[in-house]
Amino acid sequence: MTTKHSRPTSPHLQVYKLPLTGIISISHRITGVLLTAGLLLVILLFYALSQGADTYSAMQSTVNFWLVKLIYWGFIYALFFHLCHGVRHLFWDIGGGFEPDKLNGYAKIELAAAFALTLATWIFI
Repeated sequence: MTTKHSRPTSPHLQVYKLPLTGIISISHRITGVLLTAGLLLVILLFYALSQGADTYSAMQSTVNFWLVKLIYWGFIYALFFHLCHGVRHLFWDIGGGFEPDKLNGYAKIELAAAFALTLATWIFI
């Protein structure tokens, strides 16, 4: 009896290493979903504000917890990352930046710009 195990299989994620541009693309999609979910938190903030001082005060005490602040700054980084990648897509739409040697460089610039914008926001807040 012959088996079909001798056929080559495609590489799995444990074998195949995604290029930086692939990781950035997947991250862009994930941040888009997370930013949409984060809007629910903004809606909750407005709802607490509309319910009066007691509800808003309770919400403020929750927001001052360190883990919530960490999520808040992650949300801000995701916002700037998504923005920077969107600007990169605008350059792609006009037909530029597709050279293989430039793709990784632009991805690194995009990550650095998102970090710098988050840091600038932290400094000004």
